[in-house]
Parts: sequence; structure tokens; C-alpha cells
Amino acid sequence: MAITYTWEVSSLKTKAEGDNADAVIQTYWKKTGTDDDGNVGSFSGATPFTSVDADPFVAFADLTEADVLGWIQGVVVDDYEVHVNGVIQKQIDALVSPVAEPDLPWSGE
Repeated sequence: MAITYTWEVSSLKTKAEGDNADAVIQTYWKKTGTDDDGNVGSFSGATPFTSVDADPFVAFADLTEADVLGWIQGVVVDDYEVHVNGVIQKQIDALVSPVAEPDLPWSGE
């Protein structure tokens, strides 16, 4: 079953770095996966950044969510992305096939 993923930025932290006022230094984000039956799982993450590496630097007022998601998605790759998607898949699997924890058969004695 296919999973469709969406991303969102939930929060940013900024500070002055060198000549860059209001440089984004921390991002908080969420990746959500939805399967074909509408079951949903999500992963919330935090990714730090520094404006020292930014080329070109984009002023905070000029940022778009797409800009910031591009930075985040450039970090959430390889094993990290496998981990994130695995957490989402596990949540969906638990909805599709929940694990029961019934009372013990002898607990009524």
C-alpha cells in the first residue's frame, strides 16, 4: 500500500550571526504519511542550521516554507529518512492491525 507524505514547518528559531540579522538557527518540522485507506502516522523533528553555510543567505522576512523545507529535506536523507519513514510506517501498521492486550483469562478468579 502506498504512503503519501506531506511536510510542514512548525516553528523556527533565529538569532544574529555575523552580518546576518534574524538568521534561522533551528527548525522544527513534521512529516506526515497517509496510506490509501486514510491511516495517518507522523514524525516530528528538529534540525539546526547556521547562516555561515548559507549561500546565498536569505533574509528571514523573505523566506518561504518551501525554502525551509528544502533545507530540512536536504538533511533528512539516507538512513535518517529511512528511520523517519519507518516510524511513520510503524504508526500506520498499528492502526491497520492493532495489538490487543486482553485481560488475563484467570484474572476473574
